[in-house]
Amino acid sequence: MTQTKFIPSGGLAFVEEKDLRKISKYAKEGWILESFAMLGYRLKKGEPRNIEYEIDYQTGVDEDYFAYFEEAGWSHVCSAGDEIHVFSAPVGTKPIYSDKETIIEKYEREKRQMGKYALPFLLSYVLYFLLYALSKSTWVPEMVGMVSVFLGIVTMIGLVFTGLPYIAYSFKLNKLRKP
Repeated sequence: MTQTKFIPSGGLAFVEEKDLRKISKYAKEGWILESFAMLGYRLKKGEPRNIEYEIDYQTGVDEDYFAYFEEAGWSHVCSAGDEIHVFSAPVGTKPIYSDKETIIEKYEREKRQMGKYALPFLLSYVLYFLLYALSKSTWVPEMVGMVSVFLGIVTMIGLVFTGLPYIAYSFKLNKLRKP
């Protein structure tokens, strides 16, 4: 029997709460979150635990950051880069974000971050599209158009992974701000 298991993610921007509930359910079966994996999570076999998970989005963290969560009863599990941090605690521990204002701040930070990444991809995509269109009808060489199509496809991939989360965070924030 394998000691690790891969669980796909629905995308933190889209189904963060659902993903966290899912890996908490796996923890009850003895599959404990070990790390992020490409488009999902890596779990390792261990003792069944009744824990819940929370995610925080913060860059440039230090030891004090993790100590703050430790004092509140949350143990650091893993991080993705220097931005996404997963914590666990026994069921019933006070949530990391317990009021609407801090939840809004959390998603505002992440929306801003995704926007910084998505904007260059969007502008590049528009530029490549224009170059392609110009190559079909004006003085721009056809070779430039073909290269633009290739670069546009590559840029579109980057735009999907940054632009869609940006849109998802925008919808989440609008939903949270409704009275």
